[in-house]
Parts: sequence; structure tokens; C-alpha cells
Amino acid sequence: MRLLNRSAGRVSRLRRGPLAGLLVLLLGLMFTGALYSAFTPAQAEKASKSDDELIQEGRQLFLVGCSFCHGQNGEGITSQNGQYGPSLVGVGAASVDFQVGTGRMPMQQPGQQAATKDQAYSQDEVDALAAYVASLGPGPSIPDKAEYSLDNLSEDEQREAVVRGGQLFLTNCTACHNFDGSGGAMPEGKTAPSLKNTSDKHIYEAMLTGPQQMDVFSNGNIAPEDKAAIIAYLNSIEDNAGYGGFSLGGLGPVSEGMFAWILGIGGLVGFAYWIAAHSTRSEKTEHPEGTDA
Repeated sequence: MRLLNRSAGRVSRLRRGPLAGLLVLLLGLMFTGALYSAFTPAQAEKASKSDDELIQEGRQLFLVGCSFCHGQNGEGITSQNGQYGPSLVGVGAASVDFQVGTGRMPMQQPGQQAATKDQAYSQDEVDALAAYVASLGPGPSIPDKAEYSLDNLSEDEQREAVVRGGQLFLTNCTACHNFDGSGGAMPEGKTAPSLKNTSDKHIYEAMLTGPQQMDVFSNGNIAPEDKAAIIAYLNSIEDNAGYGGFSLGGLGPVSEGMFAWILGIGGLVGFAYWIAAHSTRSEKTEHPEGTDA
């Protein structure tokens, strides 16, 4: 008992010593640092490894399906007859998500314009390709739904956005895509595709990246909320029923003029000819032989 009492007294005196507080603080910092170094770097390394794996997967897909036209490192290839594929350095993940997600890429062979077709890659593979191309240089990233959706606005604000989107579309887009987004002919054998049945995300990415002959409408040219307003306008006219009779594909005055000339005026000319052919005609009067007519 005496030994225990003496030990307890020594510990009590040490606790009250001037260095006891400093020793406890150092032990606490060492323990906290050990825990931080044990867990945090491991998590960061795991996340970095996941990104690296996605980029590496995208590179393997790129080498198989894209490098023939765009080069081994996305630098682009130019031949004596022209350019096979442009450089992809700096086009960003959004461009890849649009081109591959709509089936325009990979092309079966270099041509005048890439056409929309069934998607050749799964969405996971598209994400991997986008991650690889994004690693080649800074560019537009794949937009979040909040950027091209108006779900966070009230009904009145959504209606105002649709009106504003219609004005922006008529100002910037109708020259190529027609007044209701049906598309139209372009110079040099190219076409502006129809915007109907196109996803909101792909429309936003097209404005952001300017695929093929389309102009680039960056966020400095058209703000993200205005891009979302344009998309809302397109959705509104696609949902509306056509109350004006035959839409004739919604292609504007060319198809309407052809319809008027061929069927309208042509029908009137045919009807006038029919009337003239079946009107009262002068007939020869037959007279007996030897009499005067």
C-alpha cells in the first residue's frame, strides 16, 4: 500500500508539472496526424486512381475506334486529299458526349457531314472517351441537368423563359434550323439537322461546342440560362399540335411555294382545261348531197 501511495503521489506531481500539458498536446497532435496520414492520402489516391483508370479506358477505346482519323494522341490527321479528322485537343468532354452520344462519331468513312445514327458505344464508354479527350486539353465539360433545365423555376418564370427563348431562337437559329427547328439545306451540300426528338443535353452541348458547320455559342455569347430558355422554347413547339392544316414538314416558304404552284395553280389550270374541253362546241351540220350548206 505504501508503494502504491508513493507511485500515485509521483504521478500526481508529474501531472501538475510545467511540462505535462505540453507533453499531452504533443501526444494528441501525433495521434491526430497519424490518423490523417493513414486515411486521407489513401482516399485521395483511390479517387485519383479511378480517374486515371477511366482515362486509360477511354484511350484504349480511342486507339481502336478514333485514332485512324484523329491520330494516336488526338492531334488530327491531314492527307494530300484533305483532312481526315481535326485535332481534338481542347474540344472538351461536351464535344465528345455530343458527337458520340448522337451516333455522329465514329464515322464509317470521312465525308461531307456526319449523319445522326444509332449510338455505337454505351454511355459508360462515352464517358470514358470524354474523360480521355478532356485530358488532352481544357475545354467545355458535360453540362449538368440544372444547366439546361427550368425545373427550379416557377410556372410564371418558365413561361417567361419560353417567350425569351423563342426570341433568341428566331434571332440566332432560324436561318439554319428553320422557324420550328425542322432543319434545312446549307451551302456545299450540307444540311442543318432537325432539332426535333433531340435530347435537351445534346442541344445544349451543340450550342456550347459548335459541331461541324454550326457556330459556337459560348456562355459569353449566350448565357447558360438563355440556352436553357431556347431549349424550353423548342420543347414547347414540339409539344404543340399543328392547328394550321398541313405542316408540309415545317420547312417554310420553299415547300409551301411548291405546294401552291404545283397543286394550287396546277389544279386551277387543269380545271380550266377541263371546262374548256367539255363546253358547248360548234358542230358541223350535215346536209343532204347536192344541197348548199
